[in-house]
Amino acid sequence: MAARRILQLGDPLLREVSSPVADADAARAVFADLRDTLDEFRRTHGFGRGISAVQIGEPVRLIYIELEGAAYEIRNPEYESQSESKFRLWDDCFSFPDLLAYVERSESVRVRYLDANGAVRRLEASGALSELLQHEIDHLDGVLAIDRAVGRNGLCTRAEYMRRYGGRRRTDYPAVARATVPRPEDCC
Repeated sequence: MAARRILQLGDPLLREVSSPVADADAARAVFADLRDTLDEFRRTHGFGRGISAVQIGEPVRLIYIELEGAAYEIRNPEYESQSESKFRLWDDCFSFPDLLAYVERSESVRVRYLDANGAVRRLEASGALSELLQHEIDHLDGVLAIDRAVGRNGLCTRAEYMRRYGGRRRTDYPAVARATVPRPEDCC
């Protein structure tokens, strides 16, 4: 398979609601392209943890994630639950890599999905994985992180963010250090 072009902010396909994928065989080729595209993005941009199929021009409900040594091929995800407790963080996206959005996410989620073989799986996640699942499922629903920006200062260019905060990034999840995450009023 091969790395594919990532659709950028302004492409109308990013606003489409993705369709479920019934056939596991049809999903395999797209998952391979998602993995290769994620690898290429990491090589060229230095970051990246997950990608949805719509970002490579395939408006189907597939997500590929690599996080903390684990890889996830997620087909047709659906929320079973989202915690009422929330946290905020600066979020970035392959579809607008030079822009960050200050968003609010549920601290934990439970997602039901089909694995590569078509078996029903459930994934309970908190912290970084919870945030990433919410970001990618939003893509499948035509929602971008910029749509969830909190407040009028909820957007910031990557260059300005790095100028102000250097290497301190979005790794400050709820259990780690909620108060150390720079807020919009501290940025941009």
